[in-house]
Amino acid sequence: MHVVRLTDPGDPRLDDYRALTDMALRRVHEPAGGLYIAESMKVIERALSAGHVPRSVLIQEKWLGQVTSLVGALDIPVLVVPDTVAEQVTGFAVHRGALAAMHRPALPTVADVVRDARLVVVLEDIVDHTNVGAAFRAAAGLGADAVLVSPRCGDPLYRRSVRVSMGTVFQVPWTRIGDWPDAADEMRRLGFELAALALREDAVPLDAYAAARPARVALMLGTEGDGLSPAALDAADRIVTIPMTGGVDSLNVASAAAVALWALTH
Repeated sequence: MHVVRLTDPGDPRLDDYRALTDMALRRVHEPAGGLYIAESMKVIERALSAGHVPRSVLIQEKWLGQVTSLVGALDIPVLVVPDTVAEQVTGFAVHRGALAAMHRPALPTVADVVRDARLVVVLEDIVDHTNVGAAFRAAAGLGADAVLVSPRCGDPLYRRSVRVSMGTVFQVPWTRIGDWPDAADEMRRLGFELAALALREDAVPLDAYAAARPARVALMLGTEGDGLSPAALDAADRIVTIPMTGGVDSLNVASAAAVALWALTH
C-alpha cells in the first residue's frame, strides 16, 4: 500500500467516496464503475477474506495502523484525511474506522451458488437495504447455505446493506436469480422445493412444514408491505405461514426470515 495524505475535499482522488448518503446510493441500481463501499474494519476484513479487491481505502490518521495490518501488502492507495474532510466528502460522520472502495466481483451462476446447498433464501423485490442486510445476517446466523435475490431486489453490496449485515454478505454465497416462472423451473431442476412465506387460507403452518421438510428448500420472501408477488406465489410449490397472535398478521421480512430459518434448521 502507499499512504496519500489529503486535505482538500475537492481532490479527485476522493471521488469514489463522494456524497455517499443513503439517498444518493439508492438513486442507482449498480454503483458506477463496478464499485461498492465497505465500511468498518470488520467489514473490510470480511470482504478481503472473500477475495474482493479494494481500489483504495479512506481513513483518518488514527486508524492507519489497523489498516496497515489489513491491506499493507496490497498495491493500493490509502487516503488519509482529517475528520472534517471525510465528513465533507462522504456526507456523513465517518466513525467506523475506514471506508474502502471495492471492485465488484462478477456474480456466479445460480447453479454454482446452490450446488451444495440444502436451504436457500430467495428475496423478491425487497427495496429497503436495511432489510436486505438483516435478511443476510439471519441467513448467516441461522443456517441458510445461500441467498438468491430477484432482479429488482435491493443490492446486497450497497453500503447500508453491507453494514447492517455485519459483513455477512461476504460470508453467505449469493447471486441474482431470474424472473418467475423461469426461476422456479431452474430451482426445481436443481432439486429444490419452493416454499413461499405468505398469508393465504391454504397455507401450511411453519411448524408443520418444518417437521416434514424436503431435503432441499428454497424459502421465498417478498417485499415490504405487499409480500410476494402473484407470479412468485403461482411459481411456489408450497405456501407456508408463520402462525401469529395478538391481532398481528405478519412480521417484518427480516424477522420472518429469522423465524422461518430457525424452524427449518431445528
